[in-house]
Amino acid sequence: MGIFLLRLEEKIVCKAKVQYGEVNTTDRFRKIKVRNNPKLKVGVSIKSDIMNLTVTCDDMDQEELLQLLLNYQRKKKYYRLKSGDLISVNESDMEMLQQLMETMQLSPKDFSKGDMKIPMYRALYLNKLLEQGENIYLNRDSHYKNLIKEFKTVDDSQFEVPDSLSTIMRSYQMYGFKWMKTLEHYGFGGILADDMGLGKTLQAISVLLDAKEQGKEGTSLIVCPASLVYNWKEEFTKYAPTLQVNLVVGMQQERSDIIQEYRKCDVLITSYDLLKRDIKEYEEAHFMYQILDEAQYIKNHGTAAAKSVKIIQSIHRLALTGTPIENRLSELWSIFDYLMPGFLYGYETFRKQLETPIVKNKDEEASMRLKKMVAPFILRRLKGNVLSDLPDKLEEIRYAKLEQEQQQLYDGQVIHMKKMLEAQKGEDFQKNKLQVLAELTKIRQICCDPALLFEKYAGGSAKREACMDLIQSAMEGEHKILVFSQFTSMLELLETELKKASIAYFKITGETPKQKRVEMVNTFNGDDTPVFLISLKAGGTGLNLTGADVVIHYDPWWNQAAQNQATDRAHRIGQTKAVSVYKLIVKGTIEEKIVKMQESKKDLADAILNGENGSIIQMSKEEFMELLEG
Repeated sequence: MGIFLLRLEEKIVCKAKVQYGEVNTTDRFRKIKVRNNPKLKVGVSIKSDIMNLTVTCDDMDQEELLQLLLNYQRKKKYYRLKSGDLISVNESDMEMLQQLMETMQLSPKDFSKGDMKIPMYRALYLNKLLEQGENIYLNRDSHYKNLIKEFKTVDDSQFEVPDSLSTIMRSYQMYGFKWMKTLEHYGFGGILADDMGLGKTLQAISVLLDAKEQGKEGTSLIVCPASLVYNWKEEFTKYAPTLQVNLVVGMQQERSDIIQEYRKCDVLITSYDLLKRDIKEYEEAHFMYQILDEAQYIKNHGTAAAKSVKIIQSIHRLALTGTPIENRLSELWSIFDYLMPGFLYGYETFRKQLETPIVKNKDEEASMRLKKMVAPFILRRLKGNVLSDLPDKLEEIRYAKLEQEQQQLYDGQVIHMKKMLEAQKGEDFQKNKLQVLAELTKIRQICCDPALLFEKYAGGSAKREACMDLIQSAMEGEHKILVFSQFTSMLELLETELKKASIAYFKITGETPKQKRVEMVNTFNGDDTPVFLISLKAGGTGLNLTGADVVIHYDPWWNQAAQNQATDRAHRIGQTKAVSVYKLIVKGTIEEKIVKMQESKKDLADAILNGENGSIIQMSKEEFMELLEG
């Protein structure tokens, strides 16, 4: 008969019979109970935009509950209560409490108080955590329940798009509007991360228009790349003409005057670069909405651009970008640091708790934690997700604005052509049509890039910069791009830019041998080369480039049929994605006049759409003069 000695603190033994031997125990030992898992009670309530969190347990006070949690962290299976009883640690519940403390940044002192104040932006992640607990009794007040419900059923929210946009916006865009309005209602910021071509601009405009129609007072600020400032203005003119929109452009004093008078308009639009220069002018300004377009511009939190947008005072903040993460998780942190400072903690805490474990250690638990935290505040739809709700070809005009040197060259050429036309009478005009067209081509070349016309020109090109921005944006969204131009010399200039940016590309012109074309096309359709430069004449027919889903017409002009043929290189049988087509137009030039004439003069538009060069030849002197006005 064997004897087992069970030693307790007092080391007193007695005898107790068991089946295979005798076990010596004390009276105290026999009285010890191992309790079942404690029943945790978690209460959540919302008052005055602050979330109150309580964690209690009927069987123990807050201090013992904290010690139980610390025991779990030390990987101990049991915990001795003050009464002497042992309690078995439930791993699921303790794991939830540990994540609760880490995610909500609660100290042991905070936890021991029992009643904790939590920022509202933690509400959605808190709900996810609480759902994991097995033995937790939840007590959520009606405000908290409504918040959770509204984010789960955004489509059923009471928010309605403005009447003027109800027949324009597609269902997924209306959902985006409701999602942003839900964020606004609870004081959250968010990232509208739709794929390019899905109308992020329109969705943002719908929110600003709704604010105006609901009688909300205040001015909103939009910050975007310089190449998109005028594009935003055109979109407002098209979709929300009742909003007073001012652009922060011009010389420094002009911009200062515009900023000082910001209250007189509904929307102010500036670029990241100008915001950095003018940041002191915004010190006293208070905006209703602040919206960042192409928000990846602030991905490096140490840059002046990132610091500037975070200084601006605004009630609501939104970010628009198709690529919230390009290379590093710190980029996502920077955008959220703008949207809701503190949501992803300070950067060092974020790096230690999330970025390093995820990137270096491939920590799936940390990765899932980050995903759960940010998911409610990012709305991401790819073209494939909403394909059934989309046309198979999305067309958009992208505007650029000439800067001083390029503008002066343009103005000089226009004045020269006007004088030439004014000097021609009757038959002289008819005889010199080819000369007129040659002068018109020079104006077009200045719009594209003055370097096409002036050999020693070393200044900037608004359209070339806009094109490169568009290429970069498309690449960040993992799209492949076709760029068409009627000027092979323009393709050469773009080649130089692509090489500077270390962007791989192919190029086809009229001089490219047929066999070489086939080889490049097949390679492009199957590899990860992002850009294909194609002269309009050489690439208008015979090429199957379904590997691309973005088409850029660098210099769209009269021959719409030729442009359509070029677009059809990507938009054809075999294409599995919606194709986005961008026409680059210089604001305030004959290029824009052509677009407007197509809309307002049906006869002329028909001639242009027919793609006959003869339509230009048939234009009168007065029509040429009208092109040059403005």
